[in-house]
Amino acid sequence: MTPSHLALATVTLLLAVLAGRPAGAQVPTDCDSTKITAAFEGFLRTGKMPPALGQWLVDPKAQTVEPYRAFDNVYYVGVCWVSAWLITTSDGAVLIDTLHDPFGDLLIANIRKVGVDPASIKYVLMTHGHFDHVGGAYKVKSLTNARFAMTEKGWAEAMTSAQASQGTPRRWTMIAKDLVVKDGDVITVGDTTFGVYETPGHTFGTASYSFHVRDGADSYHAFTVGGLGLNAIQSSQQVEAYIASVTRIAELVRQPTDPITVHLTTHPSSNGLTEAAQRLKSRRPGEPHPLVDPAGFTSQLEMLRKDAEERLVIEKNAGR
Repeated sequence: MTPSHLALATVTLLLAVLAGRPAGAQVPTDCDSTKITAAFEGFLRTGKMPPALGQWLVDPKAQTVEPYRAFDNVYYVGVCWVSAWLITTSDGAVLIDTLHDPFGDLLIANIRKVGVDPASIKYVLMTHGHFDHVGGAYKVKSLTNARFAMTEKGWAEAMTSAQASQGTPRRWTMIAKDLVVKDGDVITVGDTTFGVYETPGHTFGTASYSFHVRDGADSYHAFTVGGLGLNAIQSSQQVEAYIASVTRIAELVRQPTDPITVHLTTHPSSNGLTEAAQRLKSRRPGEPHPLVDPAGFTSQLEMLRKDAEERLVIEKNAGR
């Protein structure tokens, strides 16, 4: 299946869910990571989401959370279910992912709430073409001259998905293709560099990004894994790509020089980010930073690999 066909199949599923079929599944009552993980477990493995969860994803009351400072140069400006990260530099800001409607205006408000003018954003680094990560790009674009970056396949996936949504109750808008990035590219903004890693699997166009974060006198190597779930899997080839990407990221955590020690996730419930953020608020001077957790990141990668290996057997047995 081509990336365009994959994107079309994925958006068809998601739009059908979000269109408002009768609710009947248990939904999270707050942003507790354990509750959310349990509620989404089936969807992340199979791509089949209970309709009630689809409604939860676009419920402003359920999704709104206060933005917060994660590191000296990093702010969380996302919602309960999906992340958006704002990195400040000596020459403007960089945004990773853009949320989705109805949260585009909330994203802008969160950016302003942490003291950053949206007009100062120089780059928007987008992880992949699913609506929840790029659906708010048009709102950000209206307020800034930033370059919007994604892989070639990522742009194609986003365009196909947005086009397929037209005429449905959950249509969304995608901006025109801008900056195409590829594996090994480096984007420098002021005193901060961002490394581009093509990590296909969640979608074939998925990208991940690395950069350094600061905590007082300390600096840590951070990484945003572009795609975590197996919900858009269509073939054994895609699962094999996913496993290869996870293996590659795990090697970055183990590398002897400048290893990855911080995972700034695309979905807060995937690694207990919400709870870690609460510990950050009550952190005392001298205590370890709760988001610096290489062992936890390694454990998460091992779990992702295990789930993918199980899915690979299913796909091969089905002849896909």
